[in-house]
Amino acid sequence: MTDPIVLESDTDPAPAAPFTPAEERAMRQALDQAQNAWLVGEVPVGAVILRDDADGLPQVIATGYNRPITTTDPTAHAELVALRHAAQLLDNYRLPDCTLVVTLEPCAMCAMALMHARFKRIVFGARDPKTGAAGSVVDLFALPQLNHHTIVAGGCMEAECGAMLREFFAERRAAHKARQAARRAPAEDDAIPVADVTVDDPIPIGVAVEIDPDPPVPPDARGAPA
Repeated sequence: MTDPIVLESDTDPAPAAPFTPAEERAMRQALDQAQNAWLVGEVPVGAVILRDDADGLPQVIATGYNRPITTTDPTAHAELVALRHAAQLLDNYRLPDCTLVVTLEPCAMCAMALMHARFKRIVFGARDPKTGAAGSVVDLFALPQLNHHTIVAGGCMEAECGAMLREFFAERRAAHKARQAARRAPAEDDAIPVADVTVDDPIPIGVAVEIDPDPPVPPDARGAPA
């Protein structure tokens, strides 16, 4: 009798999914928040904060979207807008039981704020090759010198998050090119203005004035003394 064939899949457990269903639902909500940012002319980034209830079920406790331009606040990134709402709701500046779900990799400012708030987990969608502070440019979450370490998972619905950002910037570039083209085009008002009148129309005031000619002087009066 031969030994049974043991498949690798029979011995090794299936790898755990990187994102929970609750986190994926939250990412869809974060995309809705990002759409709100787009509608007001902001870069479309949205964030959602989750916290388990008494039964251990994740609940949304705060949302936010990018609004630094509309609020004239350079710190009003989606993560910080949501963080402020959550801290006020829970009446605590520390949020160790919370997970933040955001459509774009946090920048250095947001990363440090989230670690100061003691978030237990960060989930982000698209990676940011210019300012990403969770591995793309620098990984602040991995610094061993810091006294708090947050779990970070990137790439949740990355295609959808990235597509929204690309479409937004493509639209913005197209609008910019249209404005530039409009500035370079010759204006219709550059032509010499011509009064809109015909021969039989009365001459409008301001265009010309009719002056009666002086009466002719009689020949005899030209040399007569005054």
